[in-house]
Amino acid sequence: MDLSDIAEKLAQGTRLTAADGIRLFTSPDVLAVGQLAHQACRQRHGRQVSYIINRHLNPTNICRLRCPICAFSRAPGDADAFCFSVDDLIAQAEADASPSLAEFHVVGGLHPTLPFSYALDLVRGLRARFPGVAVKAFTAVEIDHWAAQGDTTVEGCLSALRDAGLSGLTGGGAEIFAPRVRAMICPHKLSADRWLAIHGCAHALDLPSTATMLYGHVETVEERVDHLLRLRAQQDRSGGFTAFVPLPYHPAHTALGGRRTSGRDDLLTVAVSRLLLDNIPHIKAYWVMLGVKIAQLALPFGANDLDGTVVEERICHMAGGQSPQILAEETLQRLIREAGGIPVRRDSRHRLLATTLGEGTG
Repeated sequence: MDLSDIAEKLAQGTRLTAADGIRLFTSPDVLAVGQLAHQACRQRHGRQVSYIINRHLNPTNICRLRCPICAFSRAPGDADAFCFSVDDLIAQAEADASPSLAEFHVVGGLHPTLPFSYALDLVRGLRARFPGVAVKAFTAVEIDHWAAQGDTTVEGCLSALRDAGLSGLTGGGAEIFAPRVRAMICPHKLSADRWLAIHGCAHALDLPSTATMLYGHVETVEERVDHLLRLRAQQDRSGGFTAFVPLPYHPAHTALGGRRTSGRDDLLTVAVSRLLLDNIPHIKAYWVMLGVKIAQLALPFGANDLDGTVVEERICHMAGGQSPQILAEETLQRLIREAGGIPVRRDSRHRLLATTLGEGTG
């Protein structure tokens, strides 16, 4: 399948269309697509590949939605259900906090009885104990939930969290935007329009966020492309997405079931995302869900960020993920160098830290 016309569009700075995206996803020449994405990435970032010293925290896995694609959620009373107090979570953070820690990544379930004050206290508590560490917390799904719990608007909820010290939103809960797919995989989750509107509201309040796509379950190529182009359109409107994170579906212990995506599909999705999302600056190879080796291979396929140290991850591992729980900074740097990149530490807003610029020229 000849991609020379798409290559010409990219060379001229012409925005790709939905038809172009479908052709890229269905191209038998994955290496050619990867090369186009690698060139696009190099034009933006050179050889620099970023990472962050971060720590994941999961307040609770008790969730009223119980989506068929989720192996993380539990009902109250389940043997392995958990709900940590704010003090518990701060103690978890203190137990292994690095002097270079730059970000807490906080995601949990929609607990039916926890009040909005819990979310505020958690953000305040983390910022009080770690004043120099960003708190990137909650998905748009959680913000919608917290607004209801606090009997306030989304804007009121986000403003209160920002005033408490929130640094930005996480990008989860987007799944696939197509209504057909959402009816099958997350029938009670907020709509795509609502998800996009919440991120737009956050951006207007100077709360940046990431964006995601959970792929490899029941969606079509056309629905993947539609998802990416809707993210692109939202970025045109609000401009606050710092990075896009493609997330391969993990089927173990889910009600939906299915099969794990192939490495070919993972690399192709990273590459097409880089080419279609011309206005989102960074493409993240999230090693927790891709696996360390595929994440490393994704770097010459258009990704320019390897996420971070993570420390403890529950959501993917409860769905059968086989990646480590933590990667040391030295390991992240080595993986980047081996892929031909220059490792550079960043902060939560994807700003490169001057103290690390030029490290590890490979």
